[in-house]
Amino acid sequence: MNQEALASGKKMKISDFQAKDVINIIDGRRLGQISDLELDLRRGVIDAIIVPGYTRFLGLFGGGADLVIPWRNIVKIGSDVVLVKMEEPRPSSEAEEREMLVIQREERNERRAY
Repeated sequence: MNQEALASGKKMKISDFQAKDVINIIDGRRLGQISDLELDLRRGVIDAIIVPGYTRFLGLFGGGADLVIPWRNIVKIGSDVVLVKMEEPRPSSEAEEREMLVIQREERNERRAY
């Protein structure tokens, strides 16, 4: 799925997009629902979708950093779901996992600053 395909006549409201579940086709896991989009205003394109409070255990053990999914990782946008292909790094310890989540949040904040 690319932005040119969306621009070729298919239209969707942001509110419709946010109501869809995000599913990872690698492991079939539900990642959540889209809460936000990252836009590149200079190029007029969507850079990423954001799923809030993502943790490896989907919130069972407290909140986590937002999951930022690059637009290039979207495989298909269906009527009820957004299918993404996310190869997820597997930290070897809890400390490494926390550090990875902090880095993801910092990278997201840096992108928003531009």
